[in-house]
Amino acid sequence: MELQKYQRYFKTGPGEYGEGDVFMGVRMGQVFALAKEFADMDLAEIEALLDEPFHEPRAGAVRIMATQARGKRTPEGQRQRLYELYMRRHDRINDWDLVDLGAWDVVGRWLVDKPRDVLDELARSSNMWERRTAILATMAFMRIGQLDDTFRIAEQLLDDDQDLIHKAVGWALRAAGDSDRARLRTFLDRHAATMPRTTLRYALEHFEAPERAHYMGTRKAATP
Repeated sequence: MELQKYQRYFKTGPGEYGEGDVFMGVRMGQVFALAKEFADMDLAEIEALLDEPFHEPRAGAVRIMATQARGKRTPEGQRQRLYELYMRRHDRINDWDLVDLGAWDVVGRWLVDKPRDVLDELARSSNMWERRTAILATMAFMRIGQLDDTFRIAEQLLDDDQDLIHKAVGWALRAAGDSDRARLRTFLDRHAATMPRTTLRYALEHFEAPERAHYMGTRKAATP
């Protein structure tokens, strides 16, 4: 039953975004408990887990990477190596939950005090999971009040054809709006009429009902 649930949840059927992914049927709570137990795992072993054909070991690997990346005692050199591993093996970080586990902590935290043009490269990638990393990594910058990258990457992804990108962009915009509602309004004034409906709906979740209705009405009015 657990295995069938995962197959439906992660859409592993023919033509679906998770096509070909295989599961053991282990509960993610158990995976995360093991990841916590082996949080000090070295990079070679982490990469070996990423090479596993099953989804659960890969989830555990990214969880360990994220735990190490946000650890207060983790040396800067180790954070760099984790970032480089994530980027080099993005072919194995190939479903929405794997990206969500690592993009913020492994990629975003590393780039906080560094050039971020790599995110623009990821946003232009033909790989949906790399594009999702691009927007979700910017969540790390919001913690220090930096929103420019979120709005820039979000704008680049507004024409994306994948619903999982629409959702991720909407979440990021919603979080940015929690820090600066006026700036989100300005963004929506420019793009609400043409942005994907899912993105707009997620971005508006923390607005009051009348304002949500206003922007959703703008989107509806612009739809042929």
